[in-house]
Amino acid sequence: MNGVTKLAYAGWPNCVRLTAGDVELIATTDVGPRILRLGFIGGPNVFKEYPEELGLTGGDTWRIYGGHRLWHAPEARPRTYAPDNGPVAMEWDGATLRLRQPVETATGIEKQIEISADPGAPGFRVLHRLVNRGLWDVALAPWALSVMAPGGRLIAPQEPFRPHSEWLLPARPLVVWHYTDMSDPRWIWGRRYIQLRQDPARAAPQKIGFLNRRGWAAYALKGLLFVKRYEALENAVYPDFGCNTETFTNAEMLEVETLGPLTRLAAAGGAVEHAERWSLHRVALDDFREDALDRALVPLGLAS
Repeated sequence: MNGVTKLAYAGWPNCVRLTAGDVELIATTDVGPRILRLGFIGGPNVFKEYPEELGLTGGDTWRIYGGHRLWHAPEARPRTYAPDNGPVAMEWDGATLRLRQPVETATGIEKQIEISADPGAPGFRVLHRLVNRGLWDVALAPWALSVMAPGGRLIAPQEPFRPHSEWLLPARPLVVWHYTDMSDPRWIWGRRYIQLRQDPARAAPQKIGFLNRRGWAAYALKGLLFVKRYEALENAVYPDFGCNTETFTNAEMLEVETLGPLTRLAAAGGAVEHAERWSLHRVALDDFREDALDRALVPLGLAS
């Protein structure tokens, strides 16, 4: 990583820029922890930004802001929606940027994000940590949500196809919400990939979750491909009927979400971590049939 630069960005005066090769990341210390931007230097942001919320701080109302955030699952109001509208502590040791939120008053949870260069890819390693600073044990899961800019599509791998004659047991859970409409044309249910298009003309929200043992999910946007890599831990219990991957879309954005295992955190310091590896690639995808996806993704180590 080529060091950090302090700068103002998107209305927040206290931000930090990191680079890994020709990929840059910008986080703010004015709210959060939030990562606001990921893109090639001089190129567009693959994350969504909400113009009406840029630069805002303070208040008791949770704001989406855009970018990348850390939550704790399973989702519930008001616990999950604890506001993160105040400043966060920052540390830089020459290799890793650490962002630490003050303890949430209502939950006793402290959120931390650590960012370092990923030596194996043009991108970053993003480590999410939840620490229980409360007086009682709590059960939760780390939940990492990337809010993607509109006009792209999620690409996620199916489990390897096996004929009925060779394999009788199920492959994995696929979880739907009450508002999930599997006939919505934004979904593409393929043999090797699941795709979800972000469509600014369609306001109805859509969401699914699943257990992803293939260890990656991607977002294709106007010649760019953002990739998350992460683990599916054997014998772990994941939230939402067993999901370590979820995706949500509406007319404004699409979220690529990953989750760590449900963990009981001991009072006064119990912690759980969840790591993602981010990479960004220039990939001119204009054919989303599965053979074409294979030709684009397999060279990146993303075979289904």
